[in-house]
Amino acid sequence: MQHPVVTEQERLTARKALLAKEKELIHLRDRINEERQGLPWVKVGKEYVFETPYGRKTLADLFDGRSQLLIYHFMLGPGQKAGCPSCSLLADGFDGVLMHLENHDVAFVTVSRAPLAEIEAYKSRMGWRFPWASSAGSDFNFDYNVSFMQERSPNGHAIYNYSDMSVPAGSKDFEMPGLSAFSKNEQGEVFHTYSCYARGLEDMLGTMMFLDRAPKGRNEKSTMDFVRRHDEYAGS
Repeated sequence: MQHPVVTEQERLTARKALLAKEKELIHLRDRINEERQGLPWVKVGKEYVFETPYGRKTLADLFDGRSQLLIYHFMLGPGQKAGCPSCSLLADGFDGVLMHLENHDVAFVTVSRAPLAEIEAYKSRMGWRFPWASSAGSDFNFDYNVSFMQERSPNGHAIYNYSDMSVPAGSKDFEMPGLSAFSKNEQGEVFHTYSCYARGLEDMLGTMMFLDRAPKGRNEKSTMDFVRRHDEYAGS
């Protein structure tokens, strides 16, 4: 992209024009957030059990005494030695926000379909501390449309991000990212309140928000082609 070199007054005029659009976006986000909070809820009727470092826990247990729960669906399937680079980029920020969420009545847990031992090995490699549970052996990932198997998609199609998706030919199984929110009332009933997927997760990617304000932006040839796990960059 070619940039004209102008006077400070000309730059200020252009910047104020953009500022008006940025404010429009912020106000639109406020309205969308309000609509999100107003979405109808669905009571969770199935009993999901997760493997954690502290033993087996139900979905209700993951609230850890709080009334709200956020679950990040991390792309780490059985037998995979390393998690998805994009999920790993996002997860690099989890430890920093965890205490703030927990002190605002929100529990946060990352969930993957890989066995707990494989999760713990990758978590140790990355140096992360946030809670991470395994959904291996349950339908949780499949019910929330983040894990896919050919045997569960006999027609070669599945639903991801609320749309029809073709299951890649020859793939035994694969994972996709997402975030799901839940609420628990005083009676212990759990409700699914919200899920988002794909680029719906982008606002949580702090690195991208910084890059969007850098002179060259994301500077990518394909989506997130520059992302590596944090121990894979040169000099790390």
